[in-house]
Amino acid sequence: MSQKLLLSAKEINIILHRLACQLIENHTHFNHTVLIGVQPRGIFLADRIKKILEEDYRLTNVKLGYLDITFYRDDFRRGEKPLEANKTNIDFVVEDKRIVFIDDVLYTGRSIRAALTAMQSFGRPQEIELLTLIDRRFSRHLPIQPNYRGRQVDAINQEKVKVHWIENEGEDAVYLIGQ
Repeated sequence: MSQKLLLSAKEINIILHRLACQLIENHTHFNHTVLIGVQPRGIFLADRIKKILEEDYRLTNVKLGYLDITFYRDDFRRGEKPLEANKTNIDFVVEDKRIVFIDDVLYTGRSIRAALTAMQSFGRPQEIELLTLIDRRFSRHLPIQPNYRGRQVDAINQEKVKVHWIENEGEDAVYLIGQ
């Protein structure tokens, strides 16, 4: 199995700051905007974005929640082992808010479709946007596109894109893994 570094820790940091600036351009003060990290791996990116908004850009009204989509996925019964759900933590009202879903990799679009379905249980937002670190644009099964993207990656065949976060894997890096 081959592994190619796509993004280093420094490049990820630059991209995260660019994404935070794009959010500020579109949402200014975040009074009517909430961030939702899609479980499990979107929460690392969501935490980082929130931290940048608060510490580097001095925004004080940034709300962040975590959304578990395990049982909303269309493939959740296909595996042999039982699934373990993550915890949903949304302790604010989403009704009439602008929501920004945050996930690390946009691949087929099925996770975001599941997130859209799961979000209906919490109310009716005014608008939903998508922020993703990696957009695998040629792999989409559903017509879902990000509003904010860190980097487009054209992975082919059985190649995988793996995002490593220092909080989970001990380093910040993005790899393209081939067979």
